[in-house]
Amino acid sequence: MAFSERLGNLAKEAFRSVGAFVAEGKISGAALGVITADGRKGCYLDGFAQIIPQKEKLTRQHYFDLASLTKVMATTPAILKLVDDGIIDLDQPLTKAIPDLRQYEVGSAYERTLTFRDCLTHNTRLPAVEPIYTYGSDPNRLRHFILQRKWEKTATPVYSDINFMLLGIALERLHHAPLITLPLPKGLTYTPPASLAVATENCVFRHRVLKGEVHDENAWALGGAAGHAGLFGTVDAVLDFAQSLLNGQAASPKALEAIRRVSTNPKRTLGWECKFDNWSGGQACSDQTIGHTGFTGTGLWIDFDRSLAWTLLTNRVHPTRFSGVPMQDIRRKTGNAVIAGWDSALSS
Repeated sequence: MAFSERLGNLAKEAFRSVGAFVAEGKISGAALGVITADGRKGCYLDGFAQIIPQKEKLTRQHYFDLASLTKVMATTPAILKLVDDGIIDLDQPLTKAIPDLRQYEVGSAYERTLTFRDCLTHNTRLPAVEPIYTYGSDPNRLRHFILQRKWEKTATPVYSDINFMLLGIALERLHHAPLITLPLPKGLTYTPPASLAVATENCVFRHRVLKGEVHDENAWALGGAAGHAGLFGTVDAVLDFAQSLLNGQAASPKALEAIRRVSTNPKRTLGWECKFDNWSGGQACSDQTIGHTGFTGTGLWIDFDRSLAWTLLTNRVHPTRFSGVPMQDIRRKTGNAVIAGWDSALSS
């Protein structure tokens, strides 16, 4: 049996955990893909890209709303590229790029001391998320609302969308262009064709089934692309991105070392999560594994020791986010199954 065929069988077997929920109709559709550093790939998918108002079968050509994978597949690489180019230093404050951040409290505002590294590693005390979309509909005004808002500080650092909203604004300032216009790897986009987009929620705010527009309300209100959400991609595009990290083509050696090294936040590297007890990637992967998840039901994990990556993409929020699907448990079981299948394939 060819090794590529083995990878296809591996993906099919590891799909069982999520497949049970697809078969029951609790998750509309899902795709699981695995890839090696040299580009060998396996993929299995089942279900529907949309079930209301009409059914549409899921294919490998469909674009998933990647949600918070935007943080590690778009924002983090763009920030690290600026570091490589000598434009910023990770330990500089965000005011290097955004001098008007909390501009009315220059001497005392907490936010003016935040560094690029703080935001990348979620080592701030900014709130996890806020309904920014309820404060208005003008993207420019909302960006300045984010910059001037006196955020209530959390007792300890938490995973925060606002960290990456600020990084997204910094990127726009440094590039003198909106995020939505900046280049992305092939197969990744902020503006997918609606006809090939996986549907997400029947949104109570926008009063329609979302298809080809970002699910995250804040990213939508900010114009469709923000530092924390907005990216869409096919399963193959996500796998190709992962391969570019595995083979070192996506970033400089310094940047790759940085995203693999645990930060002062013990559960995080720059942008990514690293392996810890009960994390989303399962416990079978090596300690040299990084990963990230997205609210819509997406995730990507990269095991550098095994030169292997896998992605599980679902539309678990279609037609509603309140489905009660145990997504974290599904992810852990899938990750453990991927590693078990990989290790078995290598030993046979």
